[in-house]
Parts: sequence; structure tokens; C-alpha cells
Amino acid sequence: MYRVTRQIDFCYGHRLLNYAGKCKYLHGHNGRAVIAIESPSLDDRGMVMDFSDIKRVVSTWIDDNLDHRMILHRDDPAIPALRQLNEPLHVVDFNPTAENIARLIHEFAASQGFPIVETRLWETPNCFATYRPEA
Repeated sequence: MYRVTRQIDFCYGHRLLNYAGKCKYLHGHNGRAVIAIESPSLDDRGMVMDFSDIKRVVSTWIDDNLDHRMILHRDDPAIPALRQLNEPLHVVDFNPTAENIARLIHEFAASQGFPIVETRLWETPNCFATYRPEA
């Protein structure tokens, strides 16, 4: 099995609903998504996938949808005020935990036909969450 991995750095804000710690407040992170793509064979160029193709599709989607945006659950009471201020948002149907954001990125890449097997989201230099769908 062959594997290629690409890191994608981006900045985002969020807060968690139904949470008693510091993350219940609006705050931001310098995040790093690390996506792993596997194949049992190489293409005619000798590659699993060209890194530039990953960048063109997945990095562009992250830049357009998550980078420098507040990622908030659709029930977050801050949304109307942030919309009134024309703040960039990405509204989701789940609590925007590192685990769920990793899954969001993973599912986007999979929807584009990438044979992605694992996605990690580094929320801080010391903490990351991993999403790997069940086989």
C-alpha cells in the first residue's frame, strides 16, 4: 500500500455549545489539516496522487470555506450578530469540535474522489483529532 500525506494550514474560529470549559467562548486557532491518501498501486506517473492536485482541490476548498471564518453550529446565538457585522461564517449541523472539523474536511475530500483514508486536525501544536471512517 502506498500513502501520500499533505498538510494544509489555515486559521479558523469556533466555539462549542453545551460545553463548560474555555471553548464555550468565541476563540480562534492556527489549525493544520493533515490528509492521508492511499492506493495499492501507482498511476502511470509513479504516483498515488499528485500533491498539486490535492492542493488545487482540498486546499482551495479549505481556503474558500474554513480559513479565517468562524465555524459555528447553526443554533449558535452569535450567528445573527456576526452576520449583521458581515463576519465570515461557516455554519454546520454539528458542534464544531476538532473531531467534527476533521470529519468535515475528510468527507469533502472523499466527495471529490480522493482515496482518502485519514484526516487529522491539529488544533494546537500539542493537540489533534483524527477521523478515519470505519471500513
